[in-house]
Amino acid sequence: MDALDRLAEPGLDLLARVDTLLAAGAPEGHRLWPLLRRMQVLPGAAVREFLDLHPAPLVDAGHAVRRLVRGYDDACAVLADPVAWSGPAASAYDEARTALLRHLDEGPESLVGRLESTAGYADALADWVEGSRLALARALADVLRSAEAVTVHTTTAASGDGRAGALAAAEIGTRVLSVLGVAYDGAETLLRQWAPSLAETAWRERTTGVRTANSTMRIG
Repeated sequence: MDALDRLAEPGLDLLARVDTLLAAGAPEGHRLWPLLRRMQVLPGAAVREFLDLHPAPLVDAGHAVRRLVRGYDDACAVLADPVAWSGPAASAYDEARTALLRHLDEGPESLVGRLESTAGYADALADWVEGSRLALARALADVLRSAEAVTVHTTTAASGDGRAGALAAAEIGTRVLSVLGVAYDGAETLLRQWAPSLAETAWRERTTGVRTANSTMRIG
């Protein structure tokens, strides 16, 4: 359980009240409006969805992908053993073996390279989730102890000024959605940075090759 989990219950209670007030309309010209248009969600609903994001599954995914590399290493070790035969067929096999080794584990465009990039992307996403959850927790802690939170509670208890409540709700919503907006920008940045390394790898054809069914065993 992290800081965001600990603040989830009181935070969601406050934000449910904020959403109720904002559903009736935010103050005209408030800086919350651009955030609402961009995010297309009220702050309480946005936080509820974000609470489902945790770094641990992404860390586990990265470890699982790296374990797959061992299988490729074993296959490459077998392919790297020289053959005890010669002739045109042996030459063709050697070219095919070299091409397969290159496809499996030579450079970032190989299968192993793509696996390592996938694992790295999972790690980067895990770091993003952890940092974003911490930033959101700090934002919730700030708004929970703010004067605006008192105004929102008073207004939703039907004993406060509706206009003051709407303004307070808009201020809280702005703080929360601003943090989430930064978080989503970070996710989009990660995707742009990693996308080239996550593209499907293609088979790199051999430039030359000899195809024959004949071969000569080497004696001695």
